[in-house]
Formats: sequence, structure tokens, C-alpha cells
Amino acid sequence: MKIIDCHVHLNHYDGTPFKPLDERVQDLVNAMHASAVDHAIVISSYVVNEDRPSVAQLLEATKNYDNIGIVAGYSLDNHTHDDLKFYKECLKDGRIRGIKLYCGYEHYYPYDKRYQKVYDLCAEYGVPAMFHTGDTFSARGKLRYSHPLNIDEVAVDNPELKIVMCHLGNPWILDCQEVIYKNKNVYADISGFVIGGFTHYYEEFMADKIVELLNYAGEPRYLLYGTDWPISNMESYLKFVASLDLSEYARELLMYRNSERLFKL
Repeated sequence: MKIIDCHVHLNHYDGTPFKPLDERVQDLVNAMHASAVDHAIVISSYVVNEDRPSVAQLLEATKNYDNIGIVAGYSLDNHTHDDLKFYKECLKDGRIRGIKLYCGYEHYYPYDKRYQKVYDLCAEYGVPAMFHTGDTFSARGKLRYSHPLNIDEVAVDNPELKIVMCHLGNPWILDCQEVIYKNKNVYADISGFVIGGFTHYYEEFMADKIVELLNYAGEPRYLLYGTDWPISNMESYLKFVASLDLSEYARELLMYRNSERLFKL
């Protein structure tokens, strides 16, 4: 079965040896090969520095890989009008597949009117706006900005906008599933549930949450496979999804069909 990992990064994170960007790309390619992942979507950060490459740097570093796509991170504090103009050019020629906002890491609600220009751009080119939802990797994040219920306001006010709630709003999965059920333009990925790999007990715990979600919201036309690599382990994630009791068609939707359609792959 084809596998599309819709949520990976090429950032350098604290606690790991620093590597140049080309080596990080090679690590990603190796991880994809080891786990038989056909396509990966790299999401850039809300800041640009030595550890967190820009969209232009990512495009250059991955230009020889037709199975690696890019989603551009956007920040009210750290990106300019010129950055958004560049994103528009990239959307127009298909070099990027969407734009992500890092609510929680940045202390703004997703329904802040200053984000509307991003939503209009995504809607114009038919690509998703992705949102960080749920717990933050950094203790400096503020959770009220990343609660999944905030996304309902964006979805209602922008019915033509395709929305992806990253991380399923974990730990507020119950709230996330209601937003998905209510708004047909909202999707969610299952990335970033763990740092590293799943333990047996946490795997069972999260599998139960996914079953509850599917029972409530129905067939997973809205659910996307993603890992948050390198924070989360690809091999462990594949073992986790293999444990889910899904029909063959539902598994195809999760593993590649939904992402293929949403990101126009």
C-alpha cells in the first residue's frame, strides 16, 4: 500500500547532534526508504535560523527529490509581506503544497483577522491551511491558542478553505472530533503523538482514541497519516497504524488517498 507522510520536518532540535541541511535531507530519505514511505511533506518552521531552514532553503535542498513536498510555515511576527508574496509565487507554480500556522507556539488565536490574507491565499490556490493544535513541544507555548475548538471559527468563516488540524488536537481529541464532524472542510493528521516511539500501553491508549473518533465522525475521509519525524519515529508510527482495526478502504484513505487529494500530489 502506498504511504504518504504528510507531516515531517528538517529542523535541528535540541538534544540531537547538529547536521547541515543536506545531511538532514539524506536522513529523511533514508528513513523513508527504511519504512517504505512513498512521499513526505516537509513543513517549515515559524522562525528561520541555523536550526530551522527557510522555505527557499528547503526548496533548494529537496529539488532533486520528486517525492518530497513542502508546506510553508507562516508567522505574524517573523514573516513579511515579501515572504507571503514569495509563497504566492510558489503556490502558483506548485512548489509548495500549503501553509502552516503555529498557534500556541505563537501567542495568537487562529481567528485573528491578520491571518485572513493567508486563508484567502490558500483558498485561492485550493491548498490546505495547516494549524498546530494541542500540546506544544516547547514549554513556552501557550495552550489556549492551540486548542482545537478555535479552529471552528476559522472553518465557519472560511467555508471554501481546506483546513488540517495537526496532531489531532491531542490531548483534546474529543473536541477535535466534534470540529471535524461539524465542518466538512476540516481534516486532521495523527502526527506527533509521541517523542520517539510508542510504548505498548500508549499505543493501545491512542488506538482507542482513534476508534472513538471514527465511531463518532464516520469513515475517515478527513484523517491523514503523518508522523512529525524526526521528533516521532516512522517505524513506530507504522506499527501503531497497523494496530488500528480499519477496513482496507479506510486504511487507504488514511495512509495516502486523503493526502493525495488534499495536497494535489
